[in-house]
Amino acid sequence: MKLKEMPDVGISNADKVFHSLTYLVLALLWYGTFLFKFKMPNVKALIYSALFSTIFGIIIEVLQGMVTVTRKPDFEDVIANSVGVLLAVVVVLVYNRTQIKKL
Repeated sequence: MKLKEMPDVGISNADKVFHSLTYLVLALLWYGTFLFKFKMPNVKALIYSALFSTIFGIIIEVLQGMVTVTRKPDFEDVIANSVGVLLAVVVVLVYNRTQIKKL
C-alpha cells in the first residue's frame, strides 16, 4: 500500500499528541536517570529533567529549520513538547505525593 493510499482517520493534530507523549516519556526517563543514576534529590532531578527535555525540544525545532531543507521549525511542536514535559512533572508530583512515607 502506498502512502498516498492510506485512509484518513480524521484525527487532527495527531502529531502534536505524539509530540506530547514522546516528551512526557523523555522527561520521565531523564528524571529516573538523574534520580537513580546520579543520586540527585527528588526536586533537583525533576527540575533538571524538565529543563533538559524542554531545551532539547527547542534545539531540535531550531535545527530543523537550519540544517534540513525538507523540514521547518514549528512553534506548535515546541508547545506540544512542553505540554508533554509539564505532564511528566505533574505525573511525578502526584506519584510522589501519593506514596506512603516510610518511617
